Amino acid sequence: MRLLFLAVLRPHTGNAVTAQRVRDHLEAAGHVCLLRDAEDFPGPADVADLIRAEAVQAALALHLYRAGRLLQGHGLPFGVVFGGTDLNEDVHQGDKRRVMGAVLEEARFAVAFTEAMRAAACRQWPHAEGKICVQGQGIATAPNAAFRWGTFLQRAGIPQSADALHVFLLICGLRPVKDPLYLVDAFAEWHEEEPSVYLVIVGPEVDPEFTREVKAKVERSAGVRLLPEMPQGDLHAAEKNCLALVNSSLSEGMSAAILEAMDLEVPVLARNIPGNAAVVQHGVTGLLFSDPQEFVQLARRLVRDPELGAELVARGREYVRTRHSWRAERDTYQRLVRTLEGDADRPAC
Repeated sequence: MRLLFLAVLRPHTGNAVTAQRVRDHLEAAGHVCLLRDAEDFPGPADVADLIRAEAVQAALALHLYRAGRLLQGHGLPFGVVFGGTDLNEDVHQGDKRRVMGAVLEEARFAVAFTEAMRAAACRQWPHAEGKICVQGQGIATAPNAAFRWGTFLQRAGIPQSADALHVFLLICGLRPVKDPLYLVDAFAEWHEEEPSVYLVIVGPEVDPEFTREVKAKVERSAGVRLLPEMPQGDLHAAEKNCLALVNSSLSEGMSAAILEAMDLEVPVLARNIPGNAAVVQHGVTGLLFSDPQEFVQLARRLVRDPELGAELVARGREYVRTRHSWRAERDTYQRLVRTLEGDADRPAC
């Protein structure tokens, strides 16, 4: 089939990465997948022109509101994938909630990344319960074998002479929703007490004005370092040398960085928000914190109790392998897209 796939493709975002991966799954099944940025289309009429010009036969949208609404009214069979923001934020705005409900009416299937996301969607739109499937994001990590930890520390300006160095890694694009400065003051105070602990923030400069704020704050904060974006293989290798992966976001659909850390057997310390709590079970697959002070308390526990870290990574790795298999994700999307062929009224989930 010729498939149109609409998603918000802003660089360095989870939606963009997910969209590329799902497109690869569909093209591996022999489909022609036209991936387009939803933000390039003001409304459904503009998409109609593309559908005609490209002889599109079916469609998929990532994010119920931002992309899904553009597929309404074309008479084209389509499915949708919840993006996270639609369920965590947009659903609280009446007009957007109504639009998303109408999109679900037309869609043949909808995909939620977790059972918690599916439950939230079913509460909002009970009529769609039978068409909402659950499929976790597929994760496949590949650390660069040539990576040198010493070089990484040197780039970060971290002395390697410490007897016991404990590096916490925060991976995110530098934009307000990721809130990379949330822990900086508390971490700097901890570093003053224990000079062996460091927080390294790694990520691309997505928001120029906010990036300047982050750089200025980090320069004034003891024990906190900032590094630019790294190749994924190097990033995965760096994670394996860190004490823990940190997530301090204000909102998450599903953090790929958290799942990758679990796959790499690295403990996870994540802010207690719905998107993170849907993935991290506190004390089981990772640790959740509600404020900077609690973060420091939990981080101290990881430093002093290696057995706790070992238990978390064992259960985290099992969770990822069970719920976030790359192969299972490919099989699911290829199966779901087959339900868009022709006029067949077959159940998707």
